[in-house]
Amino acid sequence: MSAQMAAQIDYTAEPALLAAIGDWWRWMEVERNCSAHTLDGYGRDLAAFCAFLGEHLGHTPGIEDFASLALADFRGYLAQRTRQGVSRPSTARALSALRNFFRFLERRGLASNAAIRAVKTPKLPASLPKPLSEAEALEALEAVFETHEEPWLAARDRALFTLLYGCGLRISEALGLNVGDAPALDGEGSGALVITGKGNKERLVPVLPVIAERIEFYLQRCPHRLGPKDPLFVGARGGRLNAGVVQRQMRRVRAMLNLPDTATPHSLRHSFATHLLAGGGDLRTIQELLGHASLSSTQRYTEVDSARLTEVYRDAHPRARE
Repeated sequence: MSAQMAAQIDYTAEPALLAAIGDWWRWMEVERNCSAHTLDGYGRDLAAFCAFLGEHLGHTPGIEDFASLALADFRGYLAQRTRQGVSRPSTARALSALRNFFRFLERRGLASNAAIRAVKTPKLPASLPKPLSEAEALEALEAVFETHEEPWLAARDRALFTLLYGCGLRISEALGLNVGDAPALDGEGSGALVITGKGNKERLVPVLPVIAERIEFYLQRCPHRLGPKDPLFVGARGGRLNAGVVQRQMRRVRAMLNLPDTATPHSLRHSFATHLLAGGGDLRTIQELLGHASLSSTQRYTEVDSARLTEVYRDAHPRARE
């Protein structure tokens, strides 16, 4: 097991299971290029499950125990989390981590358990249409990796979702990019994209390093030879990726994390704008980044509420400071 992981997370497990957990963690870190946020979250979720099994089974769990768990055992785990007051989104993520680990064990020929596939993710209460929270958006960017068995397709979808959320692009704008348009980091660790939006209006969008890195990670693993004029995001056969495929992947992520029906690829753009506004971004800048022709469109899109407007007023108006 990685020394870094062992120092951060305390596992109750037999040596063989600890070794498998370490291999799983390294596989996620190297092969799937998971973020530190995901590694830490998944690692702690699995540690909590191992702790539950230790109490539930009456002994330190091993790989054989993971293979023999029944549906009732998983339901007991969910029931314990409910009694502890753990939120449903947190439990949904924990189940995502467990499914990920069980799939890893099966691929490595270490253990197979059909019961985990029958466990239903807790339902979340219906809510009004709204952007994803910051935590939900970050979880979605990582969870999309779990919707593919083929590593390069998983890398492609994560790069695309990161681009949608990190730059606030329309899905048509992202899928219209060619390889030659891919952002390249400059010497200071930043970059930019020139986006042609509605009405053929061009805008310059800053690109965070993580976006450029994930696009590069995907391109390095793409089996198709792509030139500068070829589509940046391609399907399994090498043609330009269809928006319907992206929407289908988001539906899978939605089911995996129990997100509301309003969680769509477009909601990542909505979330981008809303989170910028909540972080102190001004409407004019967000308008430029989104490519809106009028400020009124930006106000509706980011669901500016009275509390936020009052805060801006109090910070900016001269009389408010008297």
